[in-house]
Amino acid sequence: MATIEMKNIVKKYGDGFPAVNDVSIDVADGEFLILVGPSGCGKSTLLRMIVGLEDITSGDMLIGGERVNDLAPRDRNLSMVFQNYALYPHLTVYENIAFPLRLAKWSDKDIDAKVREASRTLDLDEHLERKPANLSGGQRQRVAMGRAIVRDAKAFLFDEPLSNLDAKLRGQMRTEIARLQKKLGITTVYVTHDQTEAMTLGDRVAVMKRGVLQQLATPRELYEQPVNLFVAGFIGSPPMNFLPATVENGQVTLPFGTFPLAADKAAKTEGKGLLMAGIRPEHFEDVSVIEEGKLDSSRTFAAHIDVREWLGDQQYAYVPYEAEAKVQDQLKELARESDSDSLRTQLVVSLDASSNAAEDSDTTLFIDTDQMHLFDPATGDNLTVGL
Repeated sequence: MATIEMKNIVKKYGDGFPAVNDVSIDVADGEFLILVGPSGCGKSTLLRMIVGLEDITSGDMLIGGERVNDLAPRDRNLSMVFQNYALYPHLTVYENIAFPLRLAKWSDKDIDAKVREASRTLDLDEHLERKPANLSGGQRQRVAMGRAIVRDAKAFLFDEPLSNLDAKLRGQMRTEIARLQKKLGITTVYVTHDQTEAMTLGDRVAVMKRGVLQQLATPRELYEQPVNLFVAGFIGSPPMNFLPATVENGQVTLPFGTFPLAADKAAKTEGKGLLMAGIRPEHFEDVSVIEEGKLDSSRTFAAHIDVREWLGDQQYAYVPYEAEAKVQDQLKELARESDSDSLRTQLVVSLDASSNAAEDSDTTLFIDTDQMHLFDPATGDNLTVGL
């Protein structure tokens, strides 16, 4: 096991465009770090620079305290699991797992012990004599993981390993990867565009956009204290709602009403003109399901539910609202940057499963403005982070 230190890493291609731009991240020994972001954000390029498949334009890459910028991939002692599994179709599962050990000239006895240990860990014993073509996608991915773990490498690197699997199998494999990493305690860097994988697997998550690190934090910190509009919109499903807002006299005015705002948030944003308010779907509720005596009527508003989605244990209501053109343009740009088609001039509201709010009807909703974030629309900075 080893630490991985990325110090001011830059990657530029022939046209001078920085695919990775001044990224600094320290991965602790045994940590599970996630690199996440939309397509083209530089996360896979950064992973390939760690393993040595991409040259580093400037900056320093250190593994276990040793600078490895000029080391070939084979000399870095890292194990990588690829999106397409990269198995040898003519070899059995046993021989695919054993392959790196045979290259390293291990004895047959030691190879057998290592392969069978990995096979037991990954529940592959009954498949050892089969060829990859006769395996399911999940089984192939476990074989690729087995080949990685037999090497006693300094770190594991995963490049979107679950993207070729169906939704149910992805969930199962997420659990397997999490258990395996905890059991082995090995330093792991995992690239994904799937925020569910990022939030459920990582000790910390690095959110990237256009080659620039936006925020590095625990999953909870990212969700509850996003530093800017991009992180707020990218993390969370359904994503955070964004609305035009102004703050005056300790109150925030939104498209559907004026509501009291926490004193510390009001003090930071008072009189700053047009802002972007961000509030997550679960911070709304149908007033009819709130216990009598617990409802703050100053935080309620009338809403027309356009569409309702009932999922059994929860339901979502969609409430359109009017906004000026520049707000709509900013939401469209944010949706484009985050590969999302759900950021628009509508509220997505998470309702208790017992709510009888109906589609194409009027209802009264509660909004918890204590959970609201306020962003500078020009810079995207969260003006209320940490409050």
